[in-house]
Amino acid sequence: MKKSVTTMDPNRPISAVIAEETGASGLTDKPILFFDGVCGLCNSSVDFAMTRDRQARLYYAPLQGDTARKLLSEQDLASVDTVVFRTVEGTHCYRRSAAVVRLLWLLGFPWNVYGWLLWCIPLPIRDLGYRLIASVRYRLFGKHETCRMPSPDERARILP
Repeated sequence: MKKSVTTMDPNRPISAVIAEETGASGLTDKPILFFDGVCGLCNSSVDFAMTRDRQARLYYAPLQGDTARKLLSEQDLASVDTVVFRTVEGTHCYRRSAAVVRLLWLLGFPWNVYGWLLWCIPLPIRDLGYRLIASVRYRLFGKHETCRMPSPDERARILP
C-alpha cells in the first residue's frame, strides 16, 4: 500500500514521492506549480515562468495530469481548477493568489518585488481579483484542446 502524501515522512524527499506515485524517476527536489493545462492564460503564465526561471528551480504539472491527480487528491485540492503551488516538502499547498505570490518570489528580481507588492494586499481582496480573472479566463484567453510541444529543456521540467 502506498504512503499517503499527507502522512508521509516530512524528511522524505518529494522526488521519491513523485517517483513512487507517478512512476517518474530522476527528479530532484523542487516545488511544483500545478496549472490548468487547457487554459490559454495559464499556459502563457507557465511559459513566462519557465523563461524567467533560469535556474530551473520549479517543476510544472497540469492539474489534469497524473501527478496532480495523485499528489493533490490527498490534500483536498483535487477540485481546484486554476493554480496550486506545492512546496518541496509537500507540506504546504498555496492556492489562487497565494500561489502566484509564491511563484513571483521564486522567480527572483524583479519579479519578487511584484510578489511582495501583491502580498501586501489582504488575501481576501487578492483572491477576489484572482477569482474574477479566473472566471473569464477561457473567454479572454481561450481554451486549448491540445498542448504545445515543449522543448527538450522544458520537457524535463514538466511532470505528467
